[in-house]
Amino acid sequence: MARRCSLTGKRPNIAHKVSHSNIKTKKRQLPNIQKRSLWLEEEQRFVTLKLSTRAIRTLRKKSLAEFAKEMGVDLSKF
Repeated sequence: MARRCSLTGKRPNIAHKVSHSNIKTKKRQLPNIQKRSLWLEEEQRFVTLKLSTRAIRTLRKKSLAEFAKEMGVDLSKF
């Protein structure tokens, strides 16, 4: 299962872990993804989405339909 936000598209990042002796190894920085069921007012139904916590905070200010339209996401697929 991919760790990707359904609305923003946020996904894991690859970074360097640097030791004291300056040896660099790759590590993954995972986004904080939460599974949420949200009410979609326009279609009178719940949609289950995997959202980053940043997207959840944005949904406190904007409606789900408005935010999805802004991000270019079709909610009928969920």
